[in-house]
Amino acid sequence: MVRGTSAGRSWHRPAAELAGLALGAAVFTWLHNLAGTDIGAATRNAHALQFAERALGMDVELAANHWLAGHPVVSQAAVLYYRLYYLPIAGVLLWVTFRHPEIYRTVRRILVVMAPLALLIFWLMPTSPPRFALPGIIDIVAAHDLFGRTASVDLTNGQNHFSAMPSLHVGWSALCAYAAWLALRGRHPRLAMLAWLFPAIMIAVVITTGNHYILDVAGSALLLTVSIIAATAWKRNRHRPGTQACTIEQPDG
Repeated sequence: MVRGTSAGRSWHRPAAELAGLALGAAVFTWLHNLAGTDIGAATRNAHALQFAERALGMDVELAANHWLAGHPVVSQAAVLYYRLYYLPIAGVLLWVTFRHPEIYRTVRRILVVMAPLALLIFWLMPTSPPRFALPGIIDIVAAHDLFGRTASVDLTNGQNHFSAMPSLHVGWSALCAYAAWLALRGRHPRLAMLAWLFPAIMIAVVITTGNHYILDVAGSALLLTVSIIAATAWKRNRHRPGTQACTIEQPDG
């Protein structure tokens, strides 16, 4: 009976964590969709990014997009990768929640920093994606989507279509890879490095499908880096001896 009770309780923490993640994702989606309303500002910001990329010689989106459009089979694979990317992310989150709880706590801290920062950027800097703001771009997702071809172009469906900067397809994929790398690097260092293929391929997908600029990807990398640094500092501060002493003595005061 004791063993059974202990086994039952072992599910309580992961179940609570997953429920919290689901609630957080719902709130994030709601706030994210509220941000994409200023089409004029989104277009101006997109043109500013295009100008910066041309000045830096980084404006590869149109050529990459036309290459993909000329390869229908690759286009369909890219769209599936773009649409179904949440499946490996969910799988990795489940894995670290149940098998690597310390790494899950690290990921959770990063999420607590990363999600509000992303929302702040979306509110302050709405940005139209290349498929809307860059002449000549072909909307690969709309052309080859198996899950509803109007979803990426319907501006009345309540979704935020003007949050190109930063790319969270790349950001969440990179966070997923970071979690897998942390979990595997000790015993399986080579396998751990393979996890980074997930965001690397996603970068190619979001650029070639006309959904993001090169600078959006750079913004994602910066967002994740800042979030990891902030989460690491947060963890160190919580485990400082003085902080622990205050936490222990607080109830007695």
